[in-house]
Amino acid sequence: MTELRNVEADASRFRTRIWIVGAVVLLAFCLLVARLVFLQVVRHEDLAEQAESNRTAIVPIVPNRGLIKDRNGVVLASNYAAYTLEITPSKAGVLEDTINSLAQIVEITPRDRRRFKRLMEESRNFESLPLRTRLTDAEVARFAAQNYRFPGVEVKARLFRNYPFGETASHAIGYIGRINEAEKARIQDSDDEANYRGTDYIGKLGVEQSFESQLHGETGVEQMETSAGGRAVRKLQSFPATPGNTVTLTLDIKLQRMIEDLFGDRRGALVAIDPRNGEVLAMVSKPTFDPNLFVEGIDFENWTALNESLDKPLLNRALRGTYPVGSTYKPFMGLAALETGKRTPGAITQDNASWTFGGHTFRSHGDHALGPVDMYRAIMLSSNVYFYQVANDMGVDAIHDFMAPLGFGQITGIDLPGEVRGVLPSQAWKRSAYKRPEQRRWYAGETISLGIGQGYNNFTILQLAHATATLANGGIAYTPHLGMFTTDVMTREKHPVERPEPVNLGFKKANVDVIKRAMVGVTQGGTGSHVFAGASYVSGGKTGTAQAVTIGQKDKYNAKKLEEHQRDHALYIAFAPAEEPRIALAVIVENAGWGAGVAAPIARRVFDYWLNGQYPSVEDIAAVRKGLATAPIGTPRRVEDIPLLP
Repeated sequence: MTELRNVEADASRFRTRIWIVGAVVLLAFCLLVARLVFLQVVRHEDLAEQAESNRTAIVPIVPNRGLIKDRNGVVLASNYAAYTLEITPSKAGVLEDTINSLAQIVEITPRDRRRFKRLMEESRNFESLPLRTRLTDAEVARFAAQNYRFPGVEVKARLFRNYPFGETASHAIGYIGRINEAEKARIQDSDDEANYRGTDYIGKLGVEQSFESQLHGETGVEQMETSAGGRAVRKLQSFPATPGNTVTLTLDIKLQRMIEDLFGDRRGALVAIDPRNGEVLAMVSKPTFDPNLFVEGIDFENWTALNESLDKPLLNRALRGTYPVGSTYKPFMGLAALETGKRTPGAITQDNASWTFGGHTFRSHGDHALGPVDMYRAIMLSSNVYFYQVANDMGVDAIHDFMAPLGFGQITGIDLPGEVRGVLPSQAWKRSAYKRPEQRRWYAGETISLGIGQGYNNFTILQLAHATATLANGGIAYTPHLGMFTTDVMTREKHPVERPEPVNLGFKKANVDVIKRAMVGVTQGGTGSHVFAGASYVSGGKTGTAQAVTIGQKDKYNAKKLEEHQRDHALYIAFAPAEEPRIALAVIVENAGWGAGVAAPIARRVFDYWLNGQYPSVEDIAAVRKGLATAPIGTPRRVEDIPLLP
């Protein structure tokens, strides 16, 4: 029997299915519309940016680093363009095989390999690192023909820093080097992160470091349209980089080079300052080094030679070397005694070549008795006994409180990084410097040797030069500085480097005049008279000899019996002309003996250069280097006749 279908029920079920399918379709359509609205409206800007990012690439344009010039416009640091062969380790496969294959195309020395290995240790795997620098055009062409064989290897055109004067003034000028991890972290935490995109180098020392923000410039960008494979198709827009500003220094590079020549192979430092404004005219530290070694990454051999040398050529002795300053401290002790009322100019002290305090005998250098001395003779003839007693009468804390405003044991504020404080002792200093109770106590006998610049006294040559300049300027202290002005390379506008206002220390003019007159006596009839014989100007100065090691109470100093590094340091401070000083300086020649015979002759040549425009003769330079010169010998040359570069 045939079953009859219920047409009405079938139709109902069909309609239900149609509604369900329609609802599903409608729901799907609504979801599509909602998704479309979400993508086209809600996330429109984000997705448009992603699409544009897939189509384009933003390439940073590294700015040209600014120039550094001396006070006369001589270029001390510049840039030059060169090709480099660079490897991105994460893209290059087996590095050793890659480098060996590249060595068949371009010359790669063992030094290049060692430097690359060191850069890898200091950098991340995805960074492009230079393997060879300064490729010739022929080498670039050879590599370009086989570039397809070397994924992760490319030739780049880069600007390199150049220091045309090499070792001259390298501690002051500094150098640049590759940005390390610590510097990257610091940049990422600062507002300058975007400005260092694409930048591999940064100032590491000296002016290059302290004026980094002026020298670096502003990074530009190029927006490039790229293919699906990432190749640049065309430039869409460009915002050029702004070159760094030119920094003009107060240094006179020819004076600087002359002083370094006068030192020869000896260790030491010299700082010359214009007392009227604090401009640093010369900052010498010997031995020195060639900053060009650091530009591309210094190799292991050179780094080891510099870092392990007993002469410490990387140490800026003017800024970071600390020394007992010997008798050059006496003029300041004399001024302290006058200002605090502990002495009058005419008060007499009997100098019998030694002075005993607490059972200990403090002797004069050479054991020469000077008889009755007042302030003038004590400075001119360098009486130890006089200043032993001054120190004892003043006490350590009074000495500290007077010397600190002069800059001893203080940060001078010079516009260079890395300045050290040294030690200006006080009772509070000793309590904080030592741990054991008996060491933390200040003993009265420890004060005595402070009067002649020995004992715990340890100052930088910059501090000594700064104090001398302040004294020469009547007690008005200017912050020493190397930066004179910056020049905007786009507008050519010059902007003076900001510096603090001068500070008047409030010394009585009569007291300052007493000390300056005694220092003039040093050059006219005292310990420095032979060196300044025949000078066309009058200068004031003070010789100094500072112990490098302690000599026993009953022993006599004999340089011939001591190792070279144990011998006394030779020092000299000076200013000129005496009436209206335009230059003041401090100089030390390490382990060289008597200040008048070794350090003062260098000062004389500096003054002749600055005040008379005279450059020493060849034979005179040779004599000064050997410590055999007093007054200049030979016919001096005119400064303008001396070429800038040999």
